[in-house]
Amino acid sequence: MKKILQILVFMTLAGTSAVSIAQSVSDTLLIDEVVVTGSKIEILRKNMPVNISVLSKEDMNEINESTALTSISSRIPGVFVTERGVIGFGISSNSAGQISIRGVSGTPNAGILVLIDGSPQYMGLFGHPLPNSYVSSDLEKVEIIKGPASILYGSNAMGGAINFITKKPMEDGLTGEVGIGYGSFNTLKYMANTGYRKGNFSMFASFNHDQTEGHRDSSAFLINNAYIKANYSVSENFSISADYNIAKLYSEDPGPESALKVFTADILRGKASFSVKNTFEMMEGAFSSFINYGEHSLSDGWISTDANYGFSFYEGLALMEGSLITIGADYKNFGGKGNNIPNEYKDKWVSINEMAAYVFARQNIEKFSLTAGMRIENNSNYGNELVPQAGLAYNLSSATSLKASVSKGFRSPLVMETYLFLPNPDLKPESILNYELGWAQSLLKNRVSVDLSLFWLEGKNAIELIPSDAPPPPMKRANTGSFTHKGFEIEGRLHLLKNLTSELSYSYLNMKSPRLGAPESQVFAGLNYRISKISFVLQANYIGGLYSRLDNLATTTVSEEAVETYFLVNAGVKYRPLKWAEFYVSGKNLLDKKYQINYGYPMPGINLMTGLNLKF
Repeated sequence: MKKILQILVFMTLAGTSAVSIAQSVSDTLLIDEVVVTGSKIEILRKNMPVNISVLSKEDMNEINESTALTSISSRIPGVFVTERGVIGFGISSNSAGQISIRGVSGTPNAGILVLIDGSPQYMGLFGHPLPNSYVSSDLEKVEIIKGPASILYGSNAMGGAINFITKKPMEDGLTGEVGIGYGSFNTLKYMANTGYRKGNFSMFASFNHDQTEGHRDSSAFLINNAYIKANYSVSENFSISADYNIAKLYSEDPGPESALKVFTADILRGKASFSVKNTFEMMEGAFSSFINYGEHSLSDGWISTDANYGFSFYEGLALMEGSLITIGADYKNFGGKGNNIPNEYKDKWVSINEMAAYVFARQNIEKFSLTAGMRIENNSNYGNELVPQAGLAYNLSSATSLKASVSKGFRSPLVMETYLFLPNPDLKPESILNYELGWAQSLLKNRVSVDLSLFWLEGKNAIELIPSDAPPPPMKRANTGSFTHKGFEIEGRLHLLKNLTSELSYSYLNMKSPRLGAPESQVFAGLNYRISKISFVLQANYIGGLYSRLDNLATTTVSEEAVETYFLVNAGVKYRPLKWAEFYVSGKNLLDKKYQINYGYPMPGINLMTGLNLKF
């Protein structure tokens, strides 16, 4: 009976099919949307052979999520991000914020590449992004590649890439926004941002503060995040841009319920980039450089500094009608030092560098769009890696697109895996080969759109911790062999009436071996209704077959209690009495379900947030 009621709720929320990020019937179809992440140069999404999902700023603000990763996890089929509290993903061994796309992730979380405006974001020592830093209010949209993105972005994009695209002023003059929110567990959020544009110059700056006492004893979290970006058009053909971001956070971790022990972390992260872009009639490209650095101080005595820096160059050439050839090159260096390492690398800076060159070509022939490319990447420790990709998009009509692709993804061992903790200098890079078919369809004069993807991926040389054959230590790091993931994802969009939109997505993942933080089934359903100055949002999530713990990493056996299945309902109401003022109330887990995503970390029950946003 319980499952029947859940199905009825989803049917009620979804209407007849689907998802909408559209605000009116005349909006551009999702399949015709321009994206950049899959090619580095703007291209119609329907001409991309790989699966790219797009999350708009309106989506992320429906129930006022602080971090974009939370919205991505709930709304994008096939993508899941682990959580353990009301806000804050935590740091170190029991932390959340692990990103999985189609079951590909890793420990550490280095199988999915995160970018901000195309610049890679990951720690020099541990190779994973800092999930608390991606603030929803700073973003224009998010583009997610589901499947390998290594041909353009190299290592760490083995399972996909998430590109956070920040806001930029579109009109001359000064604009801005301030907001404050307060909610359960003494949670406080406030933010301010401003944009300015005049002539050839534009800039955007923001400050965000989030803090909470947490829903468990000793689970407090606090973060301050500041960001600034500037752009100047030197001429009709050249523009320059630069940005800087700094985040300071403090996190408390009470530990799993079975082994309570308070652990604290004090973290500083910074990021800067600079780029020069050129645009001509038959060519377009850019040169960019970046640095990402951090200082970590943990209560267990760990103190570290790290950096990840590099540059990239690409140029797209339209040599003939319907063609585009992109050539590019990258250089990256990542590393750092720590004080609590039981080997000769203690307090010594250790780094790895990567160099790569690639070519990526696309040719449009009537209704067909053909793509093919090759990347060669050299790692200073592991030598050369060849990365091919090929695909086909067939636009049967303006409303129907068919797609097929085969692509390779890979991840080279990190500094941490090679030198620091249970190090193994003989590790080999992980890799996957992904086969994918896709279909995109719109109906009823653009009122309905449906996206379907089927995938099959074969992986090898997975890097995991397994029992040591000669302890101590009891565990060792090793390549454990092959793995197979297959499944499908479907998302639909339906604009029922002028003021009513609904959405539905579903993904199914079949894995040969269990993986942490990778659910077998994900369902999202949403309903958004606007009347006059008030809007109502109702959302539901079903997660089935989620592994929160593996009992034996050697045999990947799973106890029944470590497999989670749960159903959540969230809702929100917004009232806009004036064009520049908006009040909101939102609630999460309104059915007060008991569940956990990180084993031993129960998630909060019903929790509410209310606030005010002002625009000028």
